[in-house]
Amino acid sequence: MTDATIATATRPWLDPDLPVDERVTLLLAEMTLEEKAGLFFQTMIAMGPDGELSDGDPVFGLPSTDEYVNARHMTHFNLLGVAPTAGAIARWHNRLQQLAAATRLGIPVTVSTDPRHSFTDNPGAAMLSGPFSQWPDALGLAATRDEELVRRFGDIARHEYTAVGIRVALHPQVDLATEPRWARQLQTFGEDAELSGRLGAAYVRGFQGDRLGAGSVATMVKHFPGGGPQRDGEDPHFAYGREQVYPGDAFELHLQPFADAFAAGASQVMPYYGMPVGTAYEEVGFGFNKSVLTGLLRERFAFDGIVCTDWGLITDSEIMGTPFPARAWGVEHLTPAERMAKILDAGADQFGGEKCTELLLQLVADGIVTEARLDVSARRLLREKFVLGLFENPYVDADAADRIVGSDAFRAAGDAAQRAAITVLQTTDAVPFAPGLRLYVEGVDPAVAAGYGEVVDDPADADLAVLRLQAPYEQRGSMFENFFHAGSLEFPGDVVDHVREVAAAVPTVVDVFLDRPAILGPLVEAGVALTANWGASPAALLDVLSGAARAEGRLPFDIPRSMAAVEASRPDVPFDTADPQFRFGHRVEL
Repeated sequence: MTDATIATATRPWLDPDLPVDERVTLLLAEMTLEEKAGLFFQTMIAMGPDGELSDGDPVFGLPSTDEYVNARHMTHFNLLGVAPTAGAIARWHNRLQQLAAATRLGIPVTVSTDPRHSFTDNPGAAMLSGPFSQWPDALGLAATRDEELVRRFGDIARHEYTAVGIRVALHPQVDLATEPRWARQLQTFGEDAELSGRLGAAYVRGFQGDRLGAGSVATMVKHFPGGGPQRDGEDPHFAYGREQVYPGDAFELHLQPFADAFAAGASQVMPYYGMPVGTAYEEVGFGFNKSVLTGLLRERFAFDGIVCTDWGLITDSEIMGTPFPARAWGVEHLTPAERMAKILDAGADQFGGEKCTELLLQLVADGIVTEARLDVSARRLLREKFVLGLFENPYVDADAADRIVGSDAFRAAGDAAQRAAITVLQTTDAVPFAPGLRLYVEGVDPAVAAGYGEVVDDPADADLAVLRLQAPYEQRGSMFENFFHAGSLEFPGDVVDHVREVAAAVPTVVDVFLDRPAILGPLVEAGVALTANWGASPAALLDVLSGAARAEGRLPFDIPRSMAAVEASRPDVPFDTADPQFRFGHRVEL
């Protein structure tokens, strides 16, 4: 008998010739309650040096990998942090799968990640690209208006993810950026529902293919039923941003991009933290909300895939040295166990960012949650592991990973997308500039700028100045909060004064990283050439400004004229700020 024959004789669910649902039934019948409970938890996991298994991460309060797998029976993890090489991630992944294979049933691990292909570094939303090819964030992809580009990005990202063992993308984010102050716009496709739906569907097809299978990366579309309409634009990671409001009665509009993503086959869904206020739905966070998860998602949209909550709905945590309460908005009064029971009753399958398996076991022991209810979600969670081919081939080739991830072709495609997504908002006779000019730069690596001209230290000595700015935001009280850019969209006076001073001395280009739609009027009035980006290297920008490449981006949202207009707008309604400075779709030729 072959090893495979012996394995399927003792573990019949390993037989690839059996239908997936039968394999799920066979495995589920063998699982203990503790093993079933472990499926319900997906949280962050750290990687040790050079691909070793981790002993934990005190900054994020993460235990050792051994505790996760052997004590808590967990098999779903979100990889935290950036590795120096793809091979290191692949080696870590293989060691993790070996640890899982040595457990009683040998259920393979599913590894997920937040976006890893852009310029963003926010552990609550996205990671630096590291060894992966580097692309604009989703707002930049939206600026291109190019469905095929978005699909190709997803396909390249799929190849890079699968090379290191990542099989679930905790994206795309198809929320509508209807509140200009909201911190999470950068990973959306902007303000327009139709565009967001088209590009979100292309994104899903790129990652999953025409059908979820052994070569796919499953997508977790978020944040159902649409983040964005936050009161005062505050983010619901934090208690002061917990309320979602719909003064324009536009709740239905925010569902449209999700319908397109479901039609494209999105495998998973993440509901948002926010709690709806003043609607027909229960005023509790969407992860607890049965009227939304069962009534809307399961029944109206007939979605039968995995529903995983956003991170940290059940237990309090300490992040980067600061205590944060569970995001149990509307149910703060409930105990952690009661919150967990409410999430299950709402229709979710998995608790994001949690590892408290003992609470679920106690709920079953107390008769509050039945084992039959666990089986409903366990079937979905196991089924996807089978469909992704993890039982047949859980390991990856670490040497091949280094060749595939960040290959010259993939990097070239990302670089081209960066250039294409740049949006020219206002131009002057100073650009495009001829090579060899004397350049004064801020926010640009002088070594890169030296490839385009002579770099000087004083604007008065330059022929052209290039200044790169970050859209403004208000500083908040903790390190973690400051990853979520919120508050006023007005540039501080000293920044505007500095731009005016430089522009008075030399023709000037100002490029703004528009992770939020900043108030650009003072820069427009300074008479500078003005460009926007959503993730572009200095070389990509200088290629455009020198005429070596064409900027094709169009604004993915309106640029408001004033904070008074922002404050008067309805946060659920797109294009609702009065007399915007630049409108959705605006661009000029350089």
